[in-house]
Amino acid sequence: MSNQELRVGVVGVGAIGRTHIERINGQLQGAKVTACADVNVEFGKTVAEKYDCKFYADGEEMIASDDIDAVIVTTIDPFHEQYVMAAIKAGKYVFCEKPLAPEAEACRRIVDAEIAGGKQLVQVGFMRRYDPGYRQLKEAIQNRTYGEPLMLHCAHRNPAVDESYTTPMAVENSMIHEIDVLRWLLDEDYATAEVVFAKNTRRTHKDLMDPQIMILTTKSGVRIDVEAFVNTGHCYDIKCEVCCEDAILNLPEPANIQVCANAQRGHAIHSDWSTRFVEAYNVEVQEWINATKEGRVDGPTAWDGYVGQVTAAAASKARDTQTVVQIEMDPTPDFYQK
Repeated sequence: MSNQELRVGVVGVGAIGRTHIERINGQLQGAKVTACADVNVEFGKTVAEKYDCKFYADGEEMIASDDIDAVIVTTIDPFHEQYVMAAIKAGKYVFCEKPLAPEAEACRRIVDAEIAGGKQLVQVGFMRRYDPGYRQLKEAIQNRTYGEPLMLHCAHRNPAVDESYTTPMAVENSMIHEIDVLRWLLDEDYATAEVVFAKNTRRTHKDLMDPQIMILTTKSGVRIDVEAFVNTGHCYDIKCEVCCEDAILNLPEPANIQVCANAQRGHAIHSDWSTRFVEAYNVEVQEWINATKEGRVDGPTAWDGYVGQVTAAAASKARDTQTVVQIEMDPTPDFYQK
């Protein structure tokens, strides 16, 4: 397989699905999307025609077919479990956009199915692990160049969200990225979660408390605060400051052009995630292609997906009860130890 082009089938051809097709077929090396599937048959057929791939109305049929070697799941969240399970059954490597499944119990079923099959096949799309800035932080923390990490101060800011975005989504759709990437940075699990509310911005609506602050404590005692402010009105801004014993480490700002306009000079900023993390997405999918062709999983595993949802569920409970919630889960199975 390492010398052959990987034939990829994409389940779900909405915006992110089409973006992955375009990056694999137009920018990356070693793979081609040869099939796609979507429950919206007429729309799916137009996508298949546009990208010159075979269309399936049934995603499980596509996954089981001999037309593809590996699977990307980009459906809406409630269908992730169904198609990831189908890939495990077919013995095919599968990349699933986050979340692995909306509920921790569903993630655990995927974990158990993968373990029963005896081979790691599942990677979860936590793309921040592939951002060059986070990778620089990871190296400095892992090497203990500046002593032990003690505290992290983070922010997840959006210009605006519409009224379909509600209070729970700050944890479950936005800060879930911090839940994963900070656990990866520190290489340890969380012990407790808490979510508190700030004074509401005038830009919010009746079903959204905004901003919110999530407070996590790791098992070794590292304290983390993550601000989710999704109606700033002006920017998409991701912050991560790591306070170590001997230094303060900051996630670097992306390299952007300098702009002189309206009697002001400054640096352009990204307006949303799709441009801020485009390089991370490209690296993520390229590394998945490379690993899949070599018969291994080296990115976020099904277990990482499970831990993320357990932690998010604890944070959501903490938010709803305004208490500190203990995070309970089994130790990492030997199957996922690296």
